[in-house]
Amino acid sequence: MGLRTYEESPIQKEAVQTEKAPAALGPYSQAIKANNLVFVSGVLGLNPETGKFVSESVEEQTEQVMKNMGEILKASGASYSSVVKTTIMLADLQDFKNVNEIYAKYFPAPAPARSTYQVAALPLNARIEIECIAAL
Repeated sequence: MGLRTYEESPIQKEAVQTEKAPAALGPYSQAIKANNLVFVSGVLGLNPETGKFVSESVEEQTEQVMKNMGEILKASGASYSSVVKTTIMLADLQDFKNVNEIYAKYFPAPAPARSTYQVAALPLNARIEIECIAAL
């Protein structure tokens, strides 16, 4: 038996960029469209115009994260209802309940699959960061 090789079609991928959400903090895209999926990079609760956090409050940062994510999804042709998976990173897992209350406003049933983690630190000392995958 030998190795079989298959001719693969190249993945169609396109960067998504909107000024209505904060610019990426490093060498990555706000999101990437690949075939029929959108991969949104981790989103922080930054004001897109000032680049500063809207507040130190996890509730206000969560609300801004969701608004920023919505703008990125919109720029990609997706919406909150297109989201199939989210990953939430929290500076403090004690914020889980408060975050859930805000999150639920944006993702009514059936809510996307989700993972939530407490992490040692987040960029710019954020209280929360959320990334997601949406289907087009």
